[in-house]
Amino acid sequence: MAYTFGIVLFDNAEELDWAGPWEVLSAAAQMNHEDKVVTIAQHDRPIKCAKGLRVLADHTFDNAPKLDVVLVPGGQGTRKEVNNPVLIQWLQKIAPDCKWVTSVCTGALVLHGAGLTKGKRVTTYWGFVDQLRERGDVTVIDNMRYVQDGNLVTAAGVSAGIDMALWLVGQIHTPEFARRVQQYIEYFPQPPYEE
Repeated sequence: MAYTFGIVLFDNAEELDWAGPWEVLSAAAQMNHEDKVVTIAQHDRPIKCAKGLRVLADHTFDNAPKLDVVLVPGGQGTRKEVNNPVLIQWLQKIAPDCKWVTSVCTGALVLHGAGLTKGKRVTTYWGFVDQLRERGDVTVIDNMRYVQDGNLVTAAGVSAGIDMALWLVGQIHTPEFARRVQQYIEYFPQPPYEE
């Protein structure tokens, strides 16, 4: 079955929060010739990400295709987007029809703002664990790369989104296919200064 993955973009989104999963999901789509990965933003103007990268989304909220998976990245922009009624209402509208609802880093705050984490187990960037806990109606797990609760999958900061995306590919297709994607993108992290 072909899946359509939608990655939400907004000003000051952290680049690797969305580009890491985009790489995984796009590689999978390229390999299986079935899946489709699109980026979606509120406006059709260029988005300026957290580190200055400018990108233009494929679709706006108004003309986005039906999604099987939605991904909300984190970054400084989430502080504003959590109070953006246009984004919040769009997520509330599309999430019930998605097979998977996902976030990376502080994107979990946006999902919480949309009411999509209520009563669920989630994770987020380590520096925002306490803040998300204080918002209530959610169990925040720290020291986890990603957490799955039903069809909700949240990843910790930045590079954890790559791990989550590979896990998701394994759930949607097969673990063996996810391993082939991992090999194709040569994702075998070995941090040079790891303790």
